[in-house]
Amino acid sequence: MRIPHLSLFALILSVLPAAAADDAGLETLATCRASWLEWQKANDPKLEPLAAHLRAAFTQKEGEAYIVPKAATTIAGLRVLQVYPSSAGMGVGFTVLVEATFDKAKAIFEKNLGKSLGHCETGDGMHACELDLAPQRSFMLMTSDKPGDTKSLVGCYYYYEK
Repeated sequence: MRIPHLSLFALILSVLPAAAADDAGLETLATCRASWLEWQKANDPKLEPLAAHLRAAFTQKEGEAYIVPKAATTIAGLRVLQVYPSSAGMGVGFTVLVEATFDKAKAIFEKNLGKSLGHCETGDGMHACELDLAPQRSFMLMTSDKPGDTKSLVGCYYYYEK
């Protein structure tokens, strides 16, 4: 039996895993190019489409502070594992847990931001870098210093709540 070329192509596509797509909105917020906090203060119309996108593309387990993508999603080419849309640890911000070692995430985001993450420290079981980008906006990168850890938290924080 001969399968037409178009049908064969469709069959191949149906068995291949779906490729993750960069989420430009998440990346913009995680890299401090935009701030939902500023949008909120200014009653900016961009806030509602962001909320609608997060509700449509992510799910949240009851009691969890993070949301997870419903489909494969990436930022800067790195797989998104979790999104914290309103916090950065004890601070206010927008952070994303990505699948990447510290060195890989650092190199990718330095290229993405066009700046070196010069303020880096190691301590309390973490590697961490911070880069001030605007008043009340700093990009951060944090990864456990456990050997082989492949999860890094990246994001933008607006200020630290004491």
